[in-house]
Amino acid sequence: MIHAERLFKGDTIGVVAPASPPNLKKLEKAIPFMESMGLKVKVGNHVSKVNGYLAGTDAERLEDFHQMFHDPSIKAIFCAGGGYGTARITDSIDMELMKKNPKIFWGYSDITYLHTAIRQQTGLVTFHGPMLSSDIGQDDFDDRSKELFHQLFEPKTLRYDSRFSETETIVAGEAEGPLTGGNLSLIVSGIGTAYEIDVQDKILFIEDIDEAPYRVDSMLNQLKLSGKLEEAAGIVVGDFKNAEPTNGRPSLSLDEVLDFYFSGLDIPVVKGFKIGHCQPHFAVPLGAKATLSSDKGLQIEPGVR
Repeated sequence: MIHAERLFKGDTIGVVAPASPPNLKKLEKAIPFMESMGLKVKVGNHVSKVNGYLAGTDAERLEDFHQMFHDPSIKAIFCAGGGYGTARITDSIDMELMKKNPKIFWGYSDITYLHTAIRQQTGLVTFHGPMLSSDIGQDDFDDRSKELFHQLFEPKTLRYDSRFSETETIVAGEAEGPLTGGNLSLIVSGIGTAYEIDVQDKILFIEDIDEAPYRVDSMLNQLKLSGKLEEAAGIVVGDFKNAEPTNGRPSLSLDEVLDFYFSGLDIPVVKGFKIGHCQPHFAVPLGAKATLSSDKGLQIEPGVR
């Protein structure tokens, strides 16, 4: 794996919008937080563009993305928000440019598609964490979420503890391997493509938002039938915000769905992690070596050098 260089006070970070249009007022509100860490902020040329449900055309979003990796003054790249659109530009990304200029890349949700593609084609460790307009710029952005940005300034082992949440074991055990995954719907959408997620002997992390239990059932069934659940070394179940039945119809609960797909596996599976569309949001380096234990919790090695 390739670890990007850590940040130092005085460094400049870039902001891109590779998916949907960000809330510009929330983005503006988030910038002082980044500056409070001693960072300078450069916003991509096309971040304010709107092309239907996309933040500009595919070419414009791709141009900002490439420019930030090409610019030697930019030390890290943060996504303004998610939504939809990263899969449309993934096939056109210059992966060689990223290999030659490894930098911190941070985001989540729809950014999952980029995380998977970048890591598997370049080896770069990327970060699943809160974004500027959709999280940092919100009034309820949690102090515990803010603390996790410190991992970018100093290589440090992360340990998930009860300050964030209590977790619950579905299958007991312990396993180690690189951490991979992210948003469940984006993971599933990549199956059958050149960017299909590789979970062999890895700790698979999943989360999602606004998906009813039957939808989670459908996506987990696809992971099962494609062999992904059996290949994983362990599974971390993050936050599934608003995973509630719709229209008042009879439904299984989310917990019943999770138990159905996971309880029979011969690998550790632990749920209840505050990682995803939630506050606090425990930011993690994807691609870094992790240890998942039903007794000791989740531990992840540094994501920067």
